[in-house]
Amino acid sequence: MNSERKKAVVLLSGGLDSMVCAGLAREAGFEVLALTVDYNQRHRVELEAARRIAAGLADRHIILPMDLSAFGGSALTDDIDVPKEGVGKGIPVTYVPARNTVFLSLALAWAEAAGARDLFVGVNALDYSGYPDCRPEFVAAFQDLANRATKAGVEGDPFTIHAPLLHMTKADIAREADRLGLDAGMSHSCYDPAEDGAACGECDACRLRAKGFEDAGLPDPTRYVAA
Repeated sequence: MNSERKKAVVLLSGGLDSMVCAGLAREAGFEVLALTVDYNQRHRVELEAARRIAAGLADRHIILPMDLSAFGGSALTDDIDVPKEGVGKGIPVTYVPARNTVFLSLALAWAEAAGARDLFVGVNALDYSGYPDCRPEFVAAFQDLANRATKAGVEGDPFTIHAPLLHMTKADIAREADRLGLDAGMSHSCYDPAEDGAACGECDACRLRAKGFEDAGLPDPTRYVAA
């Protein structure tokens, strides 16, 4: 029964990483409370992907509206072109200011309200675009913050931030999806999809995803824009 299982809030964007994260939380025996943030992102097709994934992996799913396009400052929330030249060394314009801090804060609020003390986030510090809020230091710092900023934490009922993909390559993540029996084709990673939802194949997210499946020796189930 769900009442006998520990609860975990899982940030579920609709991408491959968050899908695997939810699968791992379920495998660990948690009751999965999936949180998707509708931040008026350019790639809104990922919201539909999150719904599909949650239907199979989550015990409860909330899509929470929060319009970060009011702030702008990112190619995902503003009128800025998504780079298509390949993954660079600097922090790209697809970085959304403080996004993971904002999202984890929302997940923390739901966790405390729901009696959950475990949060899962699919950040990755190896094959990624260089975002500062995907690093181990960030995860550790947020866990410390969570236990200083909440009634539960202050009263000795601490939170744990799980980042099981943190030190995985994209190939590792693709293999985990396969091991867990997940349909990776249900997930969506592209930052600049076509109107019909097909992935562009050229943005950082598409390049990293495609390389991950290739390096893992697995077929890439992504539907790309026809050449």
